[in-house]
Amino acid sequence: MAKDLYHDIVREAIEKEGWVITDDPYQIQAWDSAKYEIDLGAEKIIAAEKESEKIAVEIKSFLAPSVPHEFHKVLGQYLNYLTFLEITAPERKLYLAIPEQIYNDFFTKISTQFIINRFHVNIIVFDITQKSIILWLPN
Repeated sequence: MAKDLYHDIVREAIEKEGWVITDDPYQIQAWDSAKYEIDLGAEKIIAAEKESEKIAVEIKSFLAPSVPHEFHKVLGQYLNYLTFLEITAPERKLYLAIPEQIYNDFFTKISTQFIINRFHVNIIVFDITQKSIILWLPN
């Protein structure tokens, strides 16, 4: 599977936040032998509890001419991955990583927010130039 244009930027940004990348890519083996790959798997140790928090991150650049069309495809992919993670790794929280410009232009619209909330999409907003996370939006 080809890496997204912003793959390395998001990886660096997540590592800056104290996460350890455990899988690049994070592979899911479904029960019918179908295989899926989420861009990154990461883990962060929570010192106070001596436990770890685990996430999987799907990175999307949204460079296609139609952002709404790309969003339809991404949502389907996200829901597939979420379903398989619930079965294979229920402790892992799935996030969709998107550039700040796409978040500001499209993901803040009322209709998009309605869909994101309806399907409980967790979002990471990243800054391409600073290679940093701007927002963590767990849903």
